[in-house]
Amino acid sequence: QLQLVESGGGLVQPGGSLRLSCAAVGLNLDYYDIGWFRQAPGKEREGVSCMTGYNGVTYYVDSVKGRFIISSDNAKNTVYLQMNSLKPEDTGVYYCAVLGRGVTTVQKMCQMNLGNYWGQGTRVTVSS
Repeated sequence: QLQLVESGGGLVQPGGSLRLSCAAVGLNLDYYDIGWFRQAPGKEREGVSCMTGYNGVTYYVDSVKGRFIISSDNAKNTVYLQMNSLKPEDTGVYYCAVLGRGVTTVQKMCQMNLGNYWGQGTRVTVSS
């Protein structure tokens, strides 16, 4: 059964850090591009960061550049999102997704919310 299982969300104070994980079950990340997306309350889902699975080309939405880092450990079939200097506006449900390798650019993957498979989401709340 194909699954993406996110974890690592929670409540954190502004300025704090969290690391989200996304474990891929039943698929090999070597053959996919990967991305993290979020949906804030009352807003549409947006692509936060996407990365090619085979050579690590990355894209970040402007609002997280310099604060978030996407990475993957293909041996563990797991994707990560390190989030630093968190702000209240980072609050939302974070989803990981994978898209067949090379279907499009990672920028378009993020900007167009593209994914073949999606996780169930993990909630991040940034509040004092």
